[in-house]
Amino acid sequence: MQNNLLNNKPSNSLPIGIMDSGVGGISVLHHIRKLLPHESIYYIADSLYAPYGHKAPITITERCFAMSDFLIAQGVKAIVVACNTATAAAIKAMRERYSLPIIGMEPAVKPAVLASKNGIIGVLATVGTIKSAQYAALLEAYGAGVTVLAQGCDGLVECVESGALADNTARQLLNQYLTPLLDGGADTIVLGCTHYPFLRPLIVEIVGPDVAVIDTGQAVSAQLQKKLLIAGLIANHTQQPNLIFWTNSQSSQASQVMQQLYGEAVEVKQW
Repeated sequence: MQNNLLNNKPSNSLPIGIMDSGVGGISVLHHIRKLLPHESIYYIADSLYAPYGHKAPITITERCFAMSDFLIAQGVKAIVVACNTATAAAIKAMRERYSLPIIGMEPAVKPAVLASKNGIIGVLATVGTIKSAQYAALLEAYGAGVTVLAQGCDGLVECVESGALADNTARQLLNQYLTPLLDGGADTIVLGCTHYPFLRPLIVEIVGPDVAVIDTGQAVSAQLQKKLLIAGLIANHTQQPNLIFWTNSQSSQASQVMQQLYGEAVEVKQW
């Protein structure tokens, strides 16, 4: 287990670790930076192995352990698993293995049920998320009395990983995946993958202004804040935050895409 006083630093000054199969978790990072602006953040992308959608749960768990071990070696005080598929496959095993706070993702079925006016909800997610026991449990807990239309979305993660957020491929895929949800009457669309918020402009253009589009980044940042407060790990407001990105991508464009999605120049390292 990691010592919370790494290099004799007070535990509340240590960074938060954010991990994802690739760059999609940067959408969650934006919410965390907005809510917790004084926190240092270390972000790690497993882009060499992305996407996770069709990988076996045991493989995803092994990748999550590898990223967690790396982040803990850097001295993080908490880990956010900013990936729905990884959360579904590995969060239980991670919480059994590590003692620090670990916050996961889940598709925003509950807020979608509250937002829907006609009781028909569409969920865009990876195949791995849709097939997971966690997703089934969400439907059982919050889906009573509503119709939930789930759509697996092969190819969208790759669009975001390459930074192609508005090209013809992304548009064609979104039209393909959204059409059956809209034809089924969905008035609320859940973005069940952290990559998909970067495609929100195209999604909104396709579904129109009368369809609500919901993601879980804000809820996850609020849960992180709650966990840090309970553990006494919130950073001091005078702390100067640090932000570092790591990727194992072999693409020469990896750093450029991370900066594109974050919205400004950032330090990107290899791991």
